[in-house]
Formats: sequence, C-alpha cells, structure tokens
Amino acid sequence: MSKTVKDLTAGTAGGIAQVLVGQPFDIVKVRMQTAPKGTYSGMMHCAGGILKNEGPLAFYKGTLTPLLGIGVCVSIQFGVIEYMKRFFAHRNLVSGNGGPTGKDLNAGQLFASGVTAGLANGFVSGPVEHIRIRLQTQPSINPPYNGPFDAIRKIYKAHGIAGIFKGQGVTFLREATGYGVYFLAYEKLVQREMRTKGIKREDLSPMNAILYGATAGYALWAVIYPIDMIKSRMQTDGFTSATGRRYASSLDCAKQVWRIEGPKAFLRGLGPTLIRSPFANGATFLGFEMANRFLNSL
Repeated sequence: MSKTVKDLTAGTAGGIAQVLVGQPFDIVKVRMQTAPKGTYSGMMHCAGGILKNEGPLAFYKGTLTPLLGIGVCVSIQFGVIEYMKRFFAHRNLVSGNGGPTGKDLNAGQLFASGVTAGLANGFVSGPVEHIRIRLQTQPSINPPYNGPFDAIRKIYKAHGIAGIFKGQGVTFLREATGYGVYFLAYEKLVQREMRTKGIKREDLSPMNAILYGATAGYALWAVIYPIDMIKSRMQTDGFTSATGRRYASSLDCAKQVWRIEGPKAFLRGLGPTLIRSPFANGATFLGFEMANRFLNSL
C-alpha cells in the first residue's frame, strides 16, 4: 500500500471519528448561528428545544451526509497535508535545512501545507456542509427534503451546480485560513515533543495526540468562527429573491449582520463549538495517528 493511500485511509478514520463525536454539538451551533436574533437565550435553551420538540435523534439529523462527506474531507486534508510535508521535506534535504531528514518543517512551510490542504478540502466540504446545514435547519413538520440525496436532487434540479456550491467562496476562505493554523498548531506541538523527548512520531502517546488535536481545534476556531457564521448564513439563505434570498454576497451578509444584529452575532453559537472542539478534533487526530500507525505496521 502506497504512503498516499495509507494517509487517505487514516484520514477517513479520523473523519468518521470526528463526525460521530461532534455532530450533536454541530447542530446546536448551526441552529444558533442561523436563527433570528432572540430565538435562543443560550446553548442549553437551543439544545433543550431540539430535544423537547424533535427528540434525541434530531441531534444526528443530517448525519449521513457528513459521515460520508466529512470522511472524504478529512481524508483529503490528511492526504494533502502529508504530501505537502513530504514535498517540503525533500526541498529541505536539497537545501540542507530541516534537520538530518528534512522533516523539521518551519512554520511557513507548515502553514502553506495546511492552506493547500484546506483549499483541496473545500471542493468537497462546501457542498457537503451546505446539504447538511439545509437538513439541520429545515422544519421537522413537512420538511422540504427527505434526506441528503433528495436535497441534492431538488437543489440541482432547481438551481443547477451553482445551487449545490452555494457559499463556496466564503468556504474556501474559511478552509484556507483555518487549516493553515490548524495543522501548524498540531505539527509544531508534535515537533516539540519529538525534539524534547527524543522520540519518533510513532511513539507519540494517544493522550497527547488527543491533547494536541484539541489545542489545534481551538486555534482553528479562534481564527475562523466569524467566517463560519457567514458561511452558515449564506448556506441557509434563499437561492433567489422569490425563495427569500436576503444576501447578495458573503460581504453583503457580513455588512447586514453587523448593521442589524451587531458584532455579537458573529459569535453566536460559539459555546457549543468550544465544547465540541476538543472532543471532535482530539478524536480526529487520534483516529488518524492510530490508523496510520496500524497501516504502517502491516
């Protein structure tokens, strides 16, 4: 099995772990981000309303799309980041940098690798998250979509490929910025432990993989949360004026939210995100590291 195939397979394992752990928190975040001002007094009010009105299974509403899609997304993220790390390590060897193996990448190289991974991921994460958000925010009574495939079919029939990729520009901005910081934070923490303890990457403890993944997740959300809120608004907005479109563009969305709802609106739903982040991102990196270790042992 080639290194790239191993990276993609291990990334898929990390993605599945992320979805299973993080989905209930994500639906609360999306509901709070997209609801009119004053709908929810806080995270517990939102979560309690979902539980009371829609039942416990509602917390996994729209899970099939991310389970398939985010598995692919995280597979792409790790496949690209590992490829870029090997690319820069080779360049370092040629130029005499990065230590004996060239693998001690600097911050700029790690950030560029993360940005590349984020952009590659964005081609899949944009439509996947769009469909998921449509399912998460649709009414429980007479919903317009009967699952992800029905949503894809109806949106494509009515609005074409542009409808499926609604909010794609702001998605690329979020992915490039966020994953540049995300992988930079994680890899620097791993580098530091390897250097101070004199260990190889495969000797990294599972607990530290979780801890460093959780830290990387907080770094990611600290940078991208306002961008993510705009993305959620764009992907729940109407497709045309006839279907209730409010925003002409992502920039127009940001301006309207600032003017009408104030700066606090850009942080609405942050609570469940901060609770979700360490579990979901810790699970992601644990899944990747353990799966990669297993595959490399075969």
